[in-house]
Amino acid sequence: MNIVKTAVLGFALAAGPAFADSHATGDAAAGEKVFAKCKACHSIVDAGGDTIVKGGRTGPNLYGIYTRVAGADEDFASKYGGSMIEAGEAGLAWNEQDFIAYVQDPRAFLQNYLDDRKARTKMSFKLRKEDDARNLWAYLVSVGPEVEASN
Repeated sequence: MNIVKTAVLGFALAAGPAFADSHATGDAAAGEKVFAKCKACHSIVDAGGDTIVKGGRTGPNLYGIYTRVAGADEDFASKYGGSMIEAGEAGLAWNEQDFIAYVQDPRAFLQNYLDDRKARTKMSFKLRKEDDARNLWAYLVSVGPEVEASN
């Protein structure tokens, strides 16, 4: 079973950027305003260390989330809950659909994804409006690294 999880995780890490939603369906400008609710816990800092949006450190850096496997931010690794790491090991690589569902109800999303009623997350905030979640995703994509289009 560990071989399967390792293979899935490896595939997700290698293929994630090729499948990223570089054409998000939301409004990035509206998403920037929504991010004001998120920056109490999250920042956006690029790979070179340049701050795009200064924010809290309670949650992981959201730069390049659309190229990341859940629970895989190395700078935040010791702070993730076990369910988030388990979801990443089970193949959860952030995409628009999963991100929207997660931010609307993080605990319910993980319980459903892992098929485990005991699954928990440290994120208690819920972004209830789907349009806000979609716009937030578009904003994070717009300020993140460019992803090469697959041919």
